[in-house]
Amino acid sequence: MSQAKVDRYKQEKANRKKIMAREKAGRIAGTIAAWVILIGIVGWAGFTGYRYIQENKPAQTFYCDTAPIDEYLQQLAAVDAE
Repeated sequence: MSQAKVDRYKQEKANRKKIMAREKAGRIAGTIAAWVILIGIVGWAGFTGYRYIQENKPAQTFYCDTAPIDEYLQQLAAVDAE
């Protein structure tokens, strides 16, 4: 090996811990970024699906007989008129 290669190897060996730590941090950051993106996509898909279901849900209609209330209000109006 030439002297330049020997010097380069010694320098890499001396900085191996820093290099490995930097690579590990890069892998962790990549993993976290991938999870954040995945969670965002799943959340967006879930929200969109929920909104679609809510928009296409049939409307609920309630019917009630208001005749007794109308009669009561007419009686009150008649009492107030007197």
